Amino acid sequence: MTLAKEKKQAVIKKFQRDANDAGSPEVQIALLTERINYLTEHCRTFKKDAHARYGLIKMVGNRKRLLSYLQRCNEKRYTEIITELGLRK
Repeated sequence: MTLAKEKKQAVIKKFQRDANDAGSPEVQIALLTERINYLTEHCRTFKKDAHARYGLIKMVGNRKRLLSYLQRCNEKRYTEIITELGLRK
């Protein structure tokens, strides 16, 4: 599953650092979160879709690595993105 072009552009615009930024860790984390939310609902509906579940687990691991990298490099941006996306409780 890929995000719709308009939705992807909206997420990029919200989390980018400057006008040409499309690959910073913040943007990647936000895009992964959108895809993870979609796949979570998909897996709840289709419980036997093992391939989607495998992809979901890989995406969660990738997002976790990006979050730990951001936490090491810039604690302030890490806490901002965590609160904006509502990832930690």
